[in-house]
Amino acid sequence: MADPDNKEQTEMDPADMEDVEEVEEEETAEDNSKARQLTMQMMQNPQILAALQERLDGLVGSPSGYMESLPKVVKRRVNALKNLQVKCAHIEAKFYEEVHELERKYAALYQPLFDKRSEIVRAAYEPTDEECEWKQDEEEELTEEMKEKAKVEEEKKDEEKEDPKGIPEFWLTVFKNVDLLSEMLQEHDEPILKHLQDIKVKFSDAGQPMSFTLEFHFEPNDFFTNTILTKTYKMRSEPDESDPFSFDGPEIMGCTGCTIDWSKGKNVTLKTIKKKQKHKGRGTVRTVTKTVPNDSFFNFFSPPEVPESGELDEDSEAVLAADFEIGHFIRERIVPRAVLYFTGEAIEDDDDDYDEEGEEADDEEGEEEADEENDPDYEPKKDANPPEECKQQ
Repeated sequence: MADPDNKEQTEMDPADMEDVEEVEEEETAEDNSKARQLTMQMMQNPQILAALQERLDGLVGSPSGYMESLPKVVKRRVNALKNLQVKCAHIEAKFYEEVHELERKYAALYQPLFDKRSEIVRAAYEPTDEECEWKQDEEEELTEEMKEKAKVEEEKKDEEKEDPKGIPEFWLTVFKNVDLLSEMLQEHDEPILKHLQDIKVKFSDAGQPMSFTLEFHFEPNDFFTNTILTKTYKMRSEPDESDPFSFDGPEIMGCTGCTIDWSKGKNVTLKTIKKKQKHKGRGTVRTVTKTVPNDSFFNFFSPPEVPESGELDEDSEAVLAADFEIGHFIRERIVPRAVLYFTGEAIEDDDDDYDEEGEEADDEEGEEEADEENDPDYEPKKDANPPEECKQQ
């Protein structure tokens, strides 16, 4: 028989129960907060991150165990599906080959327009009033009074300045407006890029291996004798037999630059440094002059060579990955939409592609940069310079 006194002890007042629940919730919240802090501390430890990354890398491609648990007859059917997938990959490769042919076809249609753009930029052609008419968006529309005021100010500026030819520093401005390209630029590159008149994309001929070439056209200048600098990217659009499921469209297999014929003393990809050396025995000091690589946009035309084995060290792989991204971006975005990057309109469109998570990530990076700047041992110039070739990624 149950003891009534015991029952009274075990039963609690509802109000007391609420207090207990609140205390438990507070303890849970506190535990969660501590767990988050601990996780943050761990994620900031490079050794822990490296170990975690190594563990995750080891899991890539590892079977989940589910396939092993399937009956043999089902595994056979799955193998049939995988064979179908390989055939799909080969069809997809053909699809991209035809896309490349379409790109070649339409490149010929775009080129007269790009040629005219080049003529306007370098003052070889003056557009007519009709060609210069541009219908403004409603937001850009001005009142008659504001238009008249703007016109007077423009006329006043024109009187003060010499008549500029074409569109000065067009391509240099494009480069400076795009983060991916501006990161490649050094101050000593800018006077040279003021002479850049056009960038063209040339596709490989029909029946030839898939590739494209970027041509940088320069007016005569004091820095080098070349009128055109080139960068060719070789591509492949076929599944890798050893890993056909990794196929995801054409991939760049390698690239070749060109030799720049620098004028004497004008090579910005090299710099001269002086070092003092002390003789161990006599104690005398001598100054040694040495030529070393220098950060420059023009290292873009001297990419690392890919050996026949195709194997590269990590640094070279990183340089080439950045190089491929830049080459693809110039081909796909910069050349077709140059005027919009000059005005900044295309940059606004690119910014719209980022979501709030991206903005939060940027904020975190900003905080990390601030911490680095507060560090007395921090050397901003050292960190700001990527590997030589890809001051450009």
